[in-house]
Amino acid sequence: MNFTVFLVLITIVCFLLVVVIMVQNPKGGGLSSSFGGGGVQIGGGVKKTTDFLDKSTWVLGIILIVLILLSSLAFTGSSSGSFKTYDESSAPASVETLPSAPAAESTQADEASE
Repeated sequence: MNFTVFLVLITIVCFLLVVVIMVQNPKGGGLSSSFGGGGVQIGGGVKKTTDFLDKSTWVLGIILIVLILLSSLAFTGSSSGSFKTYDESSAPASVETLPSAPAAESTQADEASE
């Protein structure tokens, strides 16, 4: 698979992971309770919904990690040849130099002065 395909899939999974995390109700006991937000929690909620959101968070997180690891295999970056070093075999053959016109005139002037 192409690296671009992995990039698109990783972006989609990240977006879904953010949505799933934002939909979840705070469970308390975390960082919010240490700042005084522990007593403001909304009670209630359906148990199956929280289980589904909790499991989907874990599944999306695992999918994200797997996609990142697989994309590293599909990545053809600087180590595999996008930055090529100088190769003498691919260099053009030596170019024949033609005598320039001023050099020919100077030799004619030298011959005339003799």
